[in-house]
Amino acid sequence: MTVPWLALNDGRGSSPDGEEELHERPQFGCFGGGQPEESELARRLRFEVMSLAVINEHRDLEPWHREFNDRAWGPARVCVAAAAQHGPAALARLYPALGRRIHDDGDKDFDTVVPQALAEAGLPVDLADAAHRSDVDPQMRASTARAQQLVGEDLGTPTVVVDDVAFFGPVLTSIPRGEEALRVFDGARLLAGCRSFSELKRARSGGLTFA
Repeated sequence: MTVPWLALNDGRGSSPDGEEELHERPQFGCFGGGQPEESELARRLRFEVMSLAVINEHRDLEPWHREFNDRAWGPARVCVAAAAQHGPAALARLYPALGRRIHDDGDKDFDTVVPQALAEAGLPVDLADAAHRSDVDPQMRASTARAQQLVGEDLGTPTVVVDDVAFFGPVLTSIPRGEEALRVFDGARLLAGCRSFSELKRARSGGLTFA
């Protein structure tokens, strides 16, 4: 599956085209655009494509993993084509639409999922044809290589770039919302500010929750 890697920077003012802007107010946080108030801290989020299909292309994988990896090229190509033809904002809409169907709903029929997700994202459904073409592969390889160059050989998902510092993580088993999400981003930024920071890890507890 395609995995956007995330670039996060602080900044005030309206977000550039294709960037999500995360605002913090004294009482609550929200996603939105527009001009932040003076009391807000705007976090600009930009998604780019990092494909595990590319990362694992020449690795020795178990047969089931190889089959899964080879199928993942399709959605990855569509995400690259959407961003190339309609801008990074298209990827920011398409990726969650795909994720809800594939992960939340457990629908692995990509030939059905991809057109539905494109329609939800307000994108031309014929972009689904990119899943079966290799002409976007150089762009996907280049974007994945940029992420790998930033993080190193331990590249995985998620890959996050904060104030030009990149790392693999944080790995979460559920989706933080509101103020909790803001605290997670602030924690990532604090760690990114420590140039000697390398790794922080603990054992997972419980299953994954997409709610």
